[in-house]
Amino acid sequence: MSENGQSFPDSKGLLEPGKTNVQLIYVLYLFGFIVGITPLIGVVIAYLNRGKAGGWVESHYDWLIRTFWIGLLFSLVSLVLTFVFIGILLFVATAVWMIARCIVGLQKSGNEEPIANPKSWIL
Repeated sequence: MSENGQSFPDSKGLLEPGKTNVQLIYVLYLFGFIVGITPLIGVVIAYLNRGKAGGWVESHYDWLIRTFWIGLLFSLVSLVLTFVFIGILLFVATAVWMIARCIVGLQKSGNEEPIANPKSWIL
């Protein structure tokens, strides 16, 4: 408890493998559109917790890691192609793809369901 009687949640629970941790990483990915560094923090947390949780959570860690790397690849391709003006459209498509994967992941983690095909490039 703090001096004014308020208690703060234990941050250790956020970093331990499980439902809350997976949801935190999805939120970090989404905040990446506002604060650019948060997806990098999220993928580091995902790598640290992959293989520790078991069950349905493992598929989410694989999905999150692949979402980061594929999104980075699409972003780099889009950056190169901005010089021929199609890259701007690809940046938008990459953002929509990333947001859609995070929403699907948040919904499934909220219901404690595994990702059906975590190795997929699509939804």
